[in-house]
Parts: sequence; structure tokens; C-alpha cells
Amino acid sequence: MKPAPFEYHAPGSVEEACSMLASLEDAKVLAGGQSLIPLLNFRLARPDHLVDINRLPGLDRVYARDGGVAVGALVRQSDAETDPLLRERCPLVGLALGHVAHHVIRNRGTVVGSLAHADPAAELPAALLALGGQVVARSTRGERRIEAADFFLGTLEPALEPDELAVEAWFPDFAGPVALVEECRRHGDFALAGVARAGDRLALFGVAPTPVLAVPGDPTSGLQPSGDLEASPEFRLHLVGVLVERALAT
Repeated sequence: MKPAPFEYHAPGSVEEACSMLASLEDAKVLAGGQSLIPLLNFRLARPDHLVDINRLPGLDRVYARDGGVAVGALVRQSDAETDPLLRERCPLVGLALGHVAHHVIRNRGTVVGSLAHADPAAELPAALLALGGQVVARSTRGERRIEAADFFLGTLEPALEPDELAVEAWFPDFAGPVALVEECRRHGDFALAGVARAGDRLALFGVAPTPVLAVPGDPTSGLQPSGDLEASPEFRLHLVGVLVERALAT
């Protein structure tokens, strides 16, 4: 299938992009497009406007700030995976990226785009939550820093207002033990369940509408995973318990 008709926009600055998002009704932001384009092609998303941010200057940087590492909205996943600053100061991010789809997808997909897509079975949202990171959003009203614990509201539902542009993700430095373990049918598939570990903080993914922090001492407490053709709720619950043990042993 092909996308439903839409109007294409290519702003030249972050300010112009924010103005467009503030003035246009039913607009979607295009960065890497690895999640959005399939949704458009299957007509699961039918925006009236598409705002392409790939020409915006200053959003392709990885740099240190405030005791952590900031990743701009146009940083590709493959570049972040091998970035020396992230590897040294936030190694969990690199571990998570190694599980994202396939290298060809990571060549185009963006770190911030994956976070903004808010897929509950994705690795990067869980890594952000385990580390206690933030997403920086900008609009004509100013800048807003959203804590990871507040950013994921539901399945494919980030805490972004329609006029806000996610311009950056921030991951705090973390030198303790880290791990990312998951189980999927084939390499590159979405995880049936997974665990991102940053020290004593465990973020579980694939078992709730959002990534969730495990309860210390009882990591599966309160979980009510959904079932589908890939796995039953009971299997997902059992699986994430096994993965917690693996993450803690890594």
C-alpha cells in the first residue's frame, strides 16, 4: 500500500519546525522514518502534514553535559552504537542499540525517534528508564525536560504535546554493572520480553503498555502482560522472571 495524501514540509531551523507544529493540525515529524514510514504505508497513520526535520542544523551531535551524554534528534542509531563518548560513559545505550532491529535499519533510524515512538517492546525506552534519563522537547512556548518515568504514557504514546519537537535525549553517566537481555523469535524481531539493567534498577519491556521499573525483591509484581500470537501472558510473565535472573547474573 501507499500513504494517504499529505502535505510535505521541510523546515530549515528548529524554530521554524516548532512554528509549523504549532500552526498545523494533525502533523507528524519525520526523522529516520523507520517506524513512521511503515505506519504511513499501511495507512495506520494518516497525518495531514509531514514535517521533515532532517535538514535542521545542530541536531546530529553527541556531546557531554550535566554529568551525562546528550544525543540529538538526528543522531542515527548506528552512529550512537559506536560513539566513544556513549560507550565510555553510558555503555547500556550501546548494549541496547545492538539489539535494535538490524544494522541496515540502524543506519537510518534515530535514537530520539525510537524513544518518541514509545513502543513498549523496544530496547531504548527501557534503557532510558533504567538509567533515569530525560527527553528534551521544544516548542514555541519554550523548552521542557521530561523525565523517563514520565515520558512513556502508554503504547505508542509519548508525553509530547502536538506542538512539541523532541530535540534531544539525555543519558546520565553510569559506571556500574549494566546488562540488556531479551528473548525474541528471531534476531531483529521485537522482544517477547526483556530487561535493561543499570545497577540495581531494572527496566522491564515487552510486558506492559510501557517499560516499567521492577519492584525490588519481586520484579514481576503487579505485571499483567498482554497475549498475542507470539506469546501468552503467562509465558511472558515467566519469561521476564528468567530474564531478570540473567540480567542480575551478567
